[in-house]
Amino acid sequence: MLELHQKQELQQKLSPQQIQYIKLLQLNTLDLEMRIKEELEENPLLEEGLDEEEKREEEQIDATEAEMENELETDDEDEFDVEDLLNSSDDLYGYKANPNYSEDDDDRERPMRSSTTLSEQLKNQMSFLNMSETEEMVAEQIIGSIDEDGYLRRDPESIIDDILFNQGIELEVDDVEQVLRQVQSLDPPGIAARDLQECLLLQLYRMPEDVDGRNTAIEMLEDHYKAFTMKHFGKLKKRLGVDDRELKTAFDLIQQRLDPKPGEGQFSEETNYITPDFTVRFVDGEFIITLNGRNAPDLHISRHYRKMLEKLRAQKKREKKKKAKAKAKGKKDIDKETKQFLKNKFDSARWFINSINQRRHTMTLVMDAIVQLQEDFFRYGEGNLKPMILQDIAEIIDMDISTVSRVVNGKYVQSEFGVYELKYFFSEGLETVDGDEVSNKEVKAVLQQIVDAEDKTSPYSDQKLADKLEEKGFKIARRTVSKYRKHLSIPVARLRKQIVLEDGEEEKEQEPEGVGA
Repeated sequence: MLELHQKQELQQKLSPQQIQYIKLLQLNTLDLEMRIKEELEENPLLEEGLDEEEKREEEQIDATEAEMENELETDDEDEFDVEDLLNSSDDLYGYKANPNYSEDDDDRERPMRSSTTLSEQLKNQMSFLNMSETEEMVAEQIIGSIDEDGYLRRDPESIIDDILFNQGIELEVDDVEQVLRQVQSLDPPGIAARDLQECLLLQLYRMPEDVDGRNTAIEMLEDHYKAFTMKHFGKLKKRLGVDDRELKTAFDLIQQRLDPKPGEGQFSEETNYITPDFTVRFVDGEFIITLNGRNAPDLHISRHYRKMLEKLRAQKKREKKKKAKAKAKGKKDIDKETKQFLKNKFDSARWFINSINQRRHTMTLVMDAIVQLQEDFFRYGEGNLKPMILQDIAEIIDMDISTVSRVVNGKYVQSEFGVYELKYFFSEGLETVDGDEVSNKEVKAVLQQIVDAEDKTSPYSDQKLADKLEEKGFKIARRTVSKYRKHLSIPVARLRKQIVLEDGEEEKEQEPEGVGA
């Protein structure tokens, strides 16, 4: 038996203005410029920059805008409902104001700069290879299978199966191998290799034969690759028939001139450029915090369209008298659609300007709080970083921790000691032998210094590194040292071992082979 029940509940939904503010808050300076440009193109009522006359007028229009807003909303027939805004097909903000907003939408909605991908670069070079139509088909399959590091992770059989299924063309493994060799001749050197060994060899083969250490390096990688990866210097010298200097030259050639990830770092000059969002200076005993001016553009409502709205307001009384007569004759109000369009765009422009101002205010609050907690760092530089988490900032500015997270994500500050990402200033605390609390980033910096200064012929094990840190006042377990070492991309002791020559020819005494971390 069916029964009907009444249920009353409260639901919290973000307003369109809040959604817009959240999306703007997470953008860095360059992305914000793109977002403002999009809004200027979509909304004719929004303009950027003010001349002197407009600046004077801008000071007098706040009351006028409020009056226009009230006038436009008093007409019962044309009243603009919030539900109409949420369900409207007209995109008022450059994105859909969905009340079911999710934080997962943040990255998806973030504007992306256009750039040439690695696949496009390789396909552009294919025109110089004089391939047949079938070979081009195979080459495109190979290029499409290259991962972001530049490696081909698929075997020839899989490529053959795809071409047979999609194109109905039967190929042999040799056919794919032949095309693969042509693709591997493209730039960057080492592209489309199937493993690290092949990647390094492809780059060595492209070098002139008279490069010092080239032939030794090729022989070492082709015939003694395992000994190379394990850095068994004694075995390599014996098998290759070379002395310390020749072996070191070959190792240096591989480590310093070859790229183990040829597909990584394919960027344009624009995407590699960091624009600081803040500048912090210490002048006469006080901190001066400046927000990048591109975060605070001069946006205003178009004077031309503002006058049009004033004209519509002046005609409002006359329109009311004519509406009854026009409806009686079956005529359509020709100004109704125009007025609704102007009203929507007026609200959109006003909310966008308010969101920009709110974003600027929130970012300034967060940066002020960071400087307040990290005063020693901004005064004296690295080595003075204190433990700090997002919750500390959220409590100071009395905002949600998610808001702080959006502000610090992808934002940078220019200090007197360099440019730092805001995330850099957040770290967990670690207690020293004396009971003081320091940032784990400071401990990592000391760990890096110890590794840099160690004897390269006999690197420290993780336990020895923990002992060295304890000597400096940091009591840390070996497993914690191992974790920090991995965070810093420092390999284990065995792989840090190097050939070091003294007095031009002599090498320090090597550790027995097999000594590990």
